[in-house]
Amino acid sequence: MAVATAPSASLGAGFRQMYVNGKWTDSSSGETFDVVNPATESVLASISAGSAQDVDRAVAAARAQFDGGEWSKVPGPQRSRLLNRLADLLERDKEYLAKLESATVGKPLFEPTMLDIPNSIDTVRYFAGWADKIEGRTIPTAGAFGRPVFNYTIREPVGVIGAITPWNAPTMIAAWKLAPALAAGCTVVMKPSEEAPLTTLHLAKLVEEAGFPAGVFNVVTGLGEVAGAALARHPGIDKISFTGSPEVGREIQKVAADGFKRVTLELGGKTPHIVLPDAALDAAVGGVAIGLFANSGQICAAGTRVFVHRSRYEQVLEGLGAAANGVKQGDPFDPQTQMGALVSRKQLDRVAGYVRLGLEEGAKVVAGGDRRSGKGYFFKPTILSNVSNDMRIAQEEIFGPVGAVMPFDDVEEAVRLANATRYGLSASVWTRDINAAHSIAARVRAGTVWINGWGAIDPRLPWGGFKTSGIGRELGARGLDACTEEKVVTVVM
Repeated sequence: MAVATAPSASLGAGFRQMYVNGKWTDSSSGETFDVVNPATESVLASISAGSAQDVDRAVAAARAQFDGGEWSKVPGPQRSRLLNRLADLLERDKEYLAKLESATVGKPLFEPTMLDIPNSIDTVRYFAGWADKIEGRTIPTAGAFGRPVFNYTIREPVGVIGAITPWNAPTMIAAWKLAPALAAGCTVVMKPSEEAPLTTLHLAKLVEEAGFPAGVFNVVTGLGEVAGAALARHPGIDKISFTGSPEVGREIQKVAADGFKRVTLELGGKTPHIVLPDAALDAAVGGVAIGLFANSGQICAAGTRVFVHRSRYEQVLEGLGAAANGVKQGDPFDPQTQMGALVSRKQLDRVAGYVRLGLEEGAKVVAGGDRRSGKGYFFKPTILSNVSNDMRIAQEEIFGPVGAVMPFDDVEEAVRLANATRYGLSASVWTRDINAAHSIAARVRAGTVWINGWGAIDPRLPWGGFKTSGIGRELGARGLDACTEEKVVTVVM
């Protein structure tokens, strides 16, 4: 492994406390947890482990600002200016944030530099533009009790939002949840993943520097089963926005039901790539490989099920095997590195366990298939053949750089296989036949369908899934609507 080209060991310096009511504070218990660099297995920082009492303090601060504090009186144009100031600060610190995310998640530096941080900045700017454009509408009716009426609606902020973010894209998904909430006039208590909380803590520093009132944005660091659970069940929270596994999402929905909390849940996927016989194979193989190996496969939209028309199956399989074998894996700060580490030893064991399970079920290794030797939580980019769509490796989210390549004989079979999963987040179709592309896009049960591409996300486009992939949408105008309630006012004339 190449020698690190950035001082990753020092990137965690200065991070220890959580951010509550505009102040940096230790946890009430005094307990901490370690944040580990997955590429070196060294400790980056020891962070305060929040308790239910710390969540109480954060929710109380957010509640006070929403119910009658300074924030409740801030008009849309001023919220817009504050968000644009926050975007300016993110732009100023973009290189530092990219290095911090690379060090905590293990992804190559070019990934947050090219995608995560620019998307975060764009998201904040996009919703800054919405803050002074949240409008109601007038609705004509026949009247009431023989008298004419005037009906209009008001879009009001939903209230205090509890946001729980994952470790795979911590900066970007924090921005996805924070920006529309602040644009709408909500306040936020955020619980970042314990594996990767550092960029969220830096985001809190920038929120403070931008001039947002104390209590508008609060960050409680800690373990999911403690701080996350306390946030989900807290009676002072009006809505929970969660990105993570279906298992945790199901529990959050159950807890939220007790207080009729609103929920937005993005719960992962098992994205199919559908490669038709007329696809441009070089482009398809390259795009599928990116969809498999970006962020070491630790992406909810990772295209881990690759369905290829039988006439091109061997060519695509050979191409993907060569692509996997050609990936340069190593130090995330080495400019030559194309794929970094998995986020933790637990995740490494999970991915290795799924590959073993696949082999036991009859799959064959075309490339990769095992851990990389030496320090760090590295798993080789892996391509598996001889897979059927009912195997666990084809049905369960592995969250690692593992792709299962399967043949199909016609479009009907391809659509049936693509839909034969509990997930429905995204899909990709590779073809030169635009009619076939649109036909398949209409029939695949997924929140997003990419044609001749993968991963083309944008803050202007709503994001979310069907089935077990979640409830509701983030981003776009619908993401803003999810942070508001529509009130009807009727004047009897």
